[in-house]
Amino acid sequence: MAKTRELFERGLAVRKEVLGSAHVDAALQNAGAFGEDFQTFLTEIAWGSLWARPGLDRKTRSMLTIAVLAALGHHEELKLHIRSTPRTGVSRDEVKEVLLQVSVYAGIPAANSAFQDAQAAFRQLDGEEKRP
Repeated sequence: MAKTRELFERGLAVRKEVLGSAHVDAALQNAGAFGEDFQTFLTEIAWGSLWARPGLDRKTRSMLTIAVLAALGHHEELKLHIRSTPRTGVSRDEVKEVLLQVSVYAGIPAANSAFQDAQAAFRQLDGEEKRP
């Protein structure tokens, strides 16, 4: 049990560093009884195990995550991770290059949607739109 608690705490710290405390706190608070186990699982496995591993730096993990989310068409998660790029060190030009890579390997429609999502996320970062 102590190992699981350590994994959760490490994951929570990394998750907040990448996504921002406000987002993570809201996700945990809004999970309710039904979603609580999923939030714990997500925090331990994705953030405490994977994102905390030493094999790739946070910037690389961020770019890979953006590419996969774009390729799979997970629009809200994609925008979340693009809004997180100031905390992961990924530049807007690097996001553009990642999405161009997606266009060749995952298809033009996926990249087209991803470019639209990225533009919306950057407008949110720039304060031109309120976040959903």
